[in-house]
Amino acid sequence: MEPLVALLHMVIAIMTFSKANTTVCTLRGEPVHPELWKDGDIIVGGVFSFHSSWEIRQLTYSIMPPPLKCISLNFRDFQYAQSMLFAIEEINNSSTLLPGVSLGYKIYDTCGSVAVGVRAAMALANGYEKMSVEGPCTKHAEVQAIIGDTTSSACMAISKGIGPFKLPLISHYATCECLSDKVKYPSFLRTIASDHYQSRALAELVRHFGWTWVGALRTDDDYGNNGMATFTKVAEQMGICLEYSLPFFRTYPEDKVIRIIEQIKSSTSRVIVGFLAHWDLEVLLHKFVEHNITGYQWVGTEAWISDSVIASMDKHHILQGAIGLAIPKTQVTGLQEFILDIKPLKSLGGAIFTEFWEALFQCKYSTKNDFVSTTPCTGNEELSQVQNLFTDMSLMPIFSNVYKGVYAVAYTLHDLLGCKEKCDSNKQPDPSTFLKHLRKVHFKTKDGEDVYFDENGDPVAKYDIINWQPSKKQHYEFVTVGLYDASFLGIDRLAVNMLSILWTNNSTKVPVSVCSESCPPGTRKGVKKGKPICCYDCIPCTEGEISNTSDSVTCLRCHQDFWSNMQNDGCVKKETEFLSYEEIMGILLTTISVVGAFITIIIAVIFFRYKNTPIVKANNSELSFLLLFSLMLCFLCSLTFIGRPTEWSCMLRHTAFGITFVLCISCVLGKTIVVLMAFRATLPGSNVMKWFGPPQQRLSVFAFTLIQVLICVLWLTISPPFPFKNIKYFKEKIILECNVGSVVGFWAVLGYIGLLAILCFFLAFLARKLPDNFNEAKFITFSMLIFCAVWIAFIPAYVSSPGKFTVAVEIFAILASTYGMLFCIFIPKCYIILLKPDKNSKKHLMGKLPPRAL
Repeated sequence: MEPLVALLHMVIAIMTFSKANTTVCTLRGEPVHPELWKDGDIIVGGVFSFHSSWEIRQLTYSIMPPPLKCISLNFRDFQYAQSMLFAIEEINNSSTLLPGVSLGYKIYDTCGSVAVGVRAAMALANGYEKMSVEGPCTKHAEVQAIIGDTTSSACMAISKGIGPFKLPLISHYATCECLSDKVKYPSFLRTIASDHYQSRALAELVRHFGWTWVGALRTDDDYGNNGMATFTKVAEQMGICLEYSLPFFRTYPEDKVIRIIEQIKSSTSRVIVGFLAHWDLEVLLHKFVEHNITGYQWVGTEAWISDSVIASMDKHHILQGAIGLAIPKTQVTGLQEFILDIKPLKSLGGAIFTEFWEALFQCKYSTKNDFVSTTPCTGNEELSQVQNLFTDMSLMPIFSNVYKGVYAVAYTLHDLLGCKEKCDSNKQPDPSTFLKHLRKVHFKTKDGEDVYFDENGDPVAKYDIINWQPSKKQHYEFVTVGLYDASFLGIDRLAVNMLSILWTNNSTKVPVSVCSESCPPGTRKGVKKGKPICCYDCIPCTEGEISNTSDSVTCLRCHQDFWSNMQNDGCVKKETEFLSYEEIMGILLTTISVVGAFITIIIAVIFFRYKNTPIVKANNSELSFLLLFSLMLCFLCSLTFIGRPTEWSCMLRHTAFGITFVLCISCVLGKTIVVLMAFRATLPGSNVMKWFGPPQQRLSVFAFTLIQVLICVLWLTISPPFPFKNIKYFKEKIILECNVGSVVGFWAVLGYIGLLAILCFFLAFLARKLPDNFNEAKFITFSMLIFCAVWIAFIPAYVSSPGKFTVAVEIFAILASTYGMLFCIFIPKCYIILLKPDKNSKKHLMGKLPPRAL
C-alpha cells in the first residue's frame, strides 16, 4: 500500500506541474532529498536502496499520510554508492579524462520501494527537491545520467518515467531480459549481462549435467518471472522438464509458503533451479530448516550464488554443493580500500551517516532523552574491529559494474564536450545526443577491462561457474569450476571441470535427477500418457529396427540388406541363403544328378554295344539314342539350379529345363506313335508306316522342340528371369533366388511340357495292350504316369516351399521325373539285353501272347 500512496502523490505532483499557471511551483506529496550530494559542473544522479523496507503506516484516507519511514539498513547499497563516489573522485582527479570539468552527484535512497525510486528519479530529472520554488514547473534535467537501481522492477518503473526525457538510466544489477526492449525502455543501459543469456546458460548447465527432471523456484517479480519464463522455454527445447515452477516472495503469507514447501517435499526431482533474489532466498532457507528439507542440488543465478551473506546463513547445509552462474571476478585498483575508508562519508550526509555508523558498529550516539543502555558511539571506531556485510568484498564484480557505469558517462561527456586540453564546462550536452553517444561508447578501464554496449544497451555475457564447497576458514568457499562465454558458438560457450566439483552431501558423483531412467540402446522412449516428455517407458525396438544411442526417441529401420542384432542396438548384414554346392542338400542333389547322367551314359553305351540286337532295333534305336541324350541333358540341367543365382544362370536354368524336357517328351511321344503305327501296319491293307517313317519321326521331335524354343525366346525377350533378393519369407536373412520375370512365360513353358506329357500318356495308355511280347507302350505309360504325378505334386510344393527349398523342390521334380522315364523305359530293355539274352530275338519279340484281363 505504501508504494501505491507514494506513486499517487507523484501523479498528483505531475498533474500540478502541468496545470501551473503562476510563477510559483508547488510540489504535492512528500518532499524528497538526496542522502548524499556534492556540487559539480555536471551532476550524475544515483538511486540506491540504503534501506530495504519501511514501517507500515495506518492509512485513514481522511488526513495526509505521515512521511515514509525507512527501516532495515542495507549495507550492500552503501557499498554500491561508495563505488560510485570512488569513480567520480577518480575522474575528478584525472588529468586526461574531463580535464577542467568536475563531476558532482546526487544520490537518493529508495527504501526498497519502486514508487519512491520513481519519485527520486523524477526529482533528478527536474531538479525540484523543495515544496515550493520560484519559476515555472518545467525545466531541463540537471543530471546527465542516473546510476541505479539494483532491482529489475525498480529499473522498469524508473526507465518508463524518465524514458521520454531521454535521460539515461545505467543499472549495475538489473538483469531482466525485458529491459533490453528499447521500445519500452529507450534510455535504459546496464553493465551487467541480461537474463536472456543467463537463462540460456542455466539451461545449458542443467543439460550438461544430464538433469532432465528439475524443480524451479523464482522470485515473484519481474526479475524472477521473466528470467524463469526464458529458462523454461529454452529448457523445453533442450529436453528438460520442470516438475514444478513456483513463485515466492518474502512477504507471502504463511499458508502460501507452506503449500510451496509441501509441493517441494512431495516432488521426485532432486535439482532445484533458484531464480531468486538474495533476500527471498534468506526467507526460504529458514523455511527449509524448519521443515528439514535437505539433500537437494541447487542451481543458482548471479543474484545469490556468490553472496557470502547467504552462505554464512546456511548453517544446516541446505545449499551445500550449490552450483551456478556468477559475474566473473574482477579487480578495481583502490576500490576496496576506498569503500572501507568510511570517514569521508561523515561530511557527505547527516542523519543517514549517523544511522549507518550506529548499525555498522552496533553502538548508539547518546541524546538527552536516550535512557537505553547501549554501547555509546565515539565516532572513532575502527572498521577493523568488526566483520559484517559491509566489510565483505565478495560482490566486487557488482561494485565494478557501478564503477564502469560512471566511467561510461564520463567518457561520453569527454567526447561531447570536445575535451582535448580542457573541456568546455559551460556546455551541457543535449539529452538525446548524450544518450546516442552513450550507447556507442567503448573504452578500457585502468585495469584493462573492455567496456561497451550492444544495440540493446547490454554488455557481453560472461559468467564464472561457481561451486559451494565446505571450507575450514569460513562456512563455504566459492570455487570457480568453469566458464560460460556467450560470445562463443555452440558447445564452446560452456566449459566445466567436472573433477573439481563437490556436489550436495559432499558427493563427488553427479546427482541424478530424471523422471525416468535412461533408455539403453536397443530401446526407444515411449511417452507416458498425461506426463511430460521426460517421463517415459523404455520400449524395445521391434525386429529389424535399432537404436544405437541412449534415450533414443525413435528406432531406425535397418537397410533391407541388414537386420537388427539380438540387442537391437546395431544392424548386421543379413545372412544370404541359396542352394549351394557346399551344403549337404546341394551335394546330395548334385550327386544324384551326376549319378543319373552317368547311368544314362552307361545305358547309352549298352544300347550302342547291342544296337544290332532285335530289342534295340524293335524300339526305334534312333529315337532311343536321342531320348538318352535328352535324359542326360535333363540330369545335367538340374545343376544350373545350384549355386549363387546370376543373370546368366537364371536365364539358363529355366530355358535349359524347358527345352531339354520337351526334347525328352517329344522323343517319348515319337516312340509311342511308332508303337501305335507299327500295330496298325500289321493289319491287312494298312500302309500307315509310310506316313510316319524315320524322317517324319525326326521332324516331329524337331517341331515339338522348336515350339518350346520359340516360347523361351519370347520369354527371354519380353521379361527374362533375373537374380532376386527375397526378403519375404525370412526377415533376418536374404534368399537369393531367380525371379521368373514373366509369370506367363514361366507357366507357358511348364504348360507346354505338361501338354505333351498328357498327350504322350494318353497315346501310350491306348497302346499298352497291343499284342506283343515286348510292348514298349506299357513302360512309356508307367513312365508318363510317374512324370505327371511328380509335376502335379510339384506345383503346390513349389508354391509353399520357402527359400532355397523352392529350388530343391524343383530340382527334385526334375530328377524324379527324369529317373522315372529312364528307369521305366530303359531298365527293362537293359535287363533283357544283359540278363535274358535268349529273349533278345526277333522270334520271341514277335510271339503272340494270350490276351489278359484288364
